Amino acid sequence: MDGTGPLESRIVPRKGPDFDLGGDIPRYWFDDDAFKTRFFDAMSLLFPEGEKFFIQCVRDFRDRIDDPELAAQVRAFTYQEGQHGRAHNAYNARIAAQGVAVDKIVQQEKRVLAWLRRKLPATFTIAHTAAVEHATAIMAHGFMAHPQVFAAADPRMRALYVWHGVEEIEHKGVAFDVMQKVAAVGYGPRALMMLYVSIMFPLHTFLVMRHMFEVDRLPRRGRAWVRGLWWLYGPRGLMTRLLPHYLAYYRPGFHPWQAGNTRAYARWREVFEGSGGDAIAASDALLERAQHGDGQPV
Repeated sequence: MDGTGPLESRIVPRKGPDFDLGGDIPRYWFDDDAFKTRFFDAMSLLFPEGEKFFIQCVRDFRDRIDDPELAAQVRAFTYQEGQHGRAHNAYNARIAAQGVAVDKIVQQEKRVLAWLRRKLPATFTIAHTAAVEHATAIMAHGFMAHPQVFAAADPRMRALYVWHGVEEIEHKGVAFDVMQKVAAVGYGPRALMMLYVSIMFPLHTFLVMRHMFEVDRLPRRGRAWVRGLWWLYGPRGLMTRLLPHYLAYYRPGFHPWQAGNTRAYARWREVFEGSGGDAIAASDALLERAQHGDGQPV
């Protein structure tokens, strides 16, 4: 792995920082662009219940964990995911004030996740959790390696997503290790659940975005979708550049700590801790480094 090395022992159970989400964040806070903004807004709506689901799926195997280090990592993972849910709930209240049917969307998500836990064995739901954790970790690695992507985003929202990404990187191996070392899930369910997540998570996100566009009364929605999907999946798209890291998950001997540059993580943590927990300053430092350069990859 390129970077500072594995971070398995560095999961930090931080209290969620203050992002000043009660401030004057614009409706279209990402480059004044409806698609870019609503893409991240839609994911934000899905995060809190998703985080609860992941915690439950990992805890299904808590009593079978006999490795003290892994048990400690599970506790730190649980704390971090709980903090993510609280932070995104705070922002989601702003989205609800814009007329988006947040409560209805959340209730629908609860029903879907409850159905998964009723119908699938615990080995499959932990595989589902490991797959989502990989997906969020590779997005975090990608966004932190290319922070200029967020150059036109509101600094408070940029800080929220970078902080969330930092912690996804820190605990990216936890659900995977529980899946393999404790639940003894084989390659088939692991790959199958990644395929499921790869289809269903974008689908749910886009359905939420469609509702948001209706609430916004966005003109020329077809054009917004075409341009936005190109931004995501075009030859140099936001998600396209993550493809090699994503495909690595299907390699039989894969482990999350085999890939992912952690230099940006180290820089964020240096500034965050040196500033007394200022997440905005830490995310801005990554952007400044990318814009001006220091001879080293971000």
